[in-house]
Amino acid sequence: MINYRDESPQILCDFLSYHETIKAHSQKTVDEYFLDLRNFFRYMKQSRDRSLRNKPWDEISIMDIDIQFIRTITLTDIYGYLTYLSRDRAQQPNSDRTAYGLSAATRARKIATLRSFFNYLTQKVHLLESNPIKDLDSPKLMKTLPRYLTLDESMELLESVDGPNQERDYCILTFFLNCGLRISELIGLDLGDVQDDALRVLGKGNKVRVVYLNDACKAALERYLAVRRPITGRDQNALFLSSRNQRISRSNVHALVKKHLSQAGLDSARYSAHKLRHTAATLMLQNGVDVKAVQEVLGHEHLNTTEIYTHIDNEALRVAARANPLGRVKPPKK
Repeated sequence: MINYRDESPQILCDFLSYHETIKAHSQKTVDEYFLDLRNFFRYMKQSRDRSLRNKPWDEISIMDIDIQFIRTITLTDIYGYLTYLSRDRAQQPNSDRTAYGLSAATRARKIATLRSFFNYLTQKVHLLESNPIKDLDSPKLMKTLPRYLTLDESMELLESVDGPNQERDYCILTFFLNCGLRISELIGLDLGDVQDDALRVLGKGNKVRVVYLNDACKAALERYLAVRRPITGRDQNALFLSSRNQRISRSNVHALVKKHLSQAGLDSARYSAHKLRHTAATLMLQNGVDVKAVQEVLGHEHLNTTEIYTHIDNEALRVAARANPLGRVKPPKK
């Protein structure tokens, strides 16, 4: 965890506290905001002060950044920063063999941080009269469809589960494939979050949603709970436990997913726990579930995030294409 309060000027500290408390963003999100803005202000100081250009990046303090400095920032400065990110920013700053230039997706995220910061100064605390980046466009991103397992591959994955933690691993995979949980949501589950046929899930932004368990999930959970050993201590209420009698970790879950994918003869390099979430969404939509219902199940804030799955190969689309009477017209012979 990063203690941004020790390394942030007051204006930045206030912004980060706003996101942590009022917006209820996760610690990880707040930390990324801090790192993005610290990087931006280091660039700004170095670009304006020649004496700092030979100074190690990590030694450039931003503690003197204030609203007077920020008021001097122009859209031209932002374009200069984006050029630096795309050409000169190290992809792995602590490596001697790093490549340079960040991807469009990474640059877009950093722009989103700047946009949030300047919107806050303009619209929330009214320290700026105008927003210098209101007309700034984000880099164009290549739209890619999410990878997912087919129904048969999902069945093969579940059927391959064995080993000393068979009941636990089977239940975890079943939850991923049926409920579309994020890995952070799964590892955060407590025993008390199971309420009859419902699961209380703490999602992004500390938003709670209810996911209903189908028969497969209930059966897998009942089988796992029958062998789950009772423990004491800090993690005694955790639903899923590691072999060390602690709440299962993110790395534990990644490892077990990769292990069982390989056992099922599936490419563990192509798929992950998050791809199982994609699988759940895809299978629901392919089998007639309304996209808004899928949005609720997945905990997406915006419908367009869910709608990407509607573009995935769907037999219903093939049927629709074949139903068009013009689909049987053949080209004339020469």
